[in-house]
Amino acid sequence: MRFLRRLGPYLLLVFIIATGIVLWFAHDNLFDWIAQRDYQPSSQIQQLAADTGMTPKSRHLFYINRPILEGKDSFNAHCVNPPDQVSTLGCFTGNRMGIYIYHVTDPRLFGVEQVTAAHEMLHQAYLRLNKTDKTHIDTLLQDFYDHGLSDQTVKDQLQSYTTSEPGQLVNEMHSILGTEIAGLPPELENYYSQYFVSRAKVVQYYTKYQGEFNQRNQQIKDYDTQLDLLKSQIENNKKDLDSREKTLQDQRGQLNAYRNSNQIAEYNSAVPGYNALVETYRSEVNETNRLIVQYNDLLNTRNSIAVQERQLQQALDSRIDNASKQ
Repeated sequence: MRFLRRLGPYLLLVFIIATGIVLWFAHDNLFDWIAQRDYQPSSQIQQLAADTGMTPKSRHLFYINRPILEGKDSFNAHCVNPPDQVSTLGCFTGNRMGIYIYHVTDPRLFGVEQVTAAHEMLHQAYLRLNKTDKTHIDTLLQDFYDHGLSDQTVKDQLQSYTTSEPGQLVNEMHSILGTEIAGLPPELENYYSQYFVSRAKVVQYYTKYQGEFNQRNQQIKDYDTQLDLLKSQIENNKKDLDSREKTLQDQRGQLNAYRNSNQIAEYNSAVPGYNALVETYRSEVNETNRLIVQYNDLLNTRNSIAVQERQLQQALDSRIDNASKQ
């Protein structure tokens, strides 16, 4: 008994140490449970998880951050919009610290919230990778970025992080490539399969709403090309008309001189040529006017598409400072 009493403090110490070790290795599970125990996701948040095909694992990572869909004022209270950069659509504020998603109301941009939700969830997933896995995934992402990425929009998006958040470039690759690029290398596809039932579904959301911009940008470029061509034709016609008008003035002066000097034969001989020049001049005037009408119609159409494009940009602009400009 005396021996057991002497051994008791040591056994207690061993128990405390063992308990501490168990708690240390299980602390994520414990704190995840605490973070989620009284959280009930809204129907909108549940729908975002369902729309993106989140697996039970990724849905857990999503929910432990108590994700919220917010309007401009509330969103800006939680998420920072960097100055002179594309406005923020969502933010992950740290391990279990929160995911905030900007509420986009324009129906033409359906899919933005889904992609943003998946994007921010992947930030939490990336944070949970152990050192070995993270090093391996970083290598795969960097290799694809260097040698396989062809989407210029995504390239530009990632390039902006080299200056704004250089230390977070691979972290952003992990979220952006995982939600916006179809046909990743097999090993990456297999990796992302633990988070999405069908990653292609998430990419489709991105492709659809990005297509609203791509379509209009291409239309504007096409109209600008046509407008430049028409403008050149109109300017050339005007120069030609100026030259023809000078020729007509000279010939009209010559006809007047013939008539005033009673050179009737010469006058009659010159009239048909003069009338032909007048007819050609009038024809070119009519053609030029037609081109001007065509130019103005195209310009109006082009500008209406540009207005739509600006409306879409404004719908994604979560910055409070820009609310008064709309």
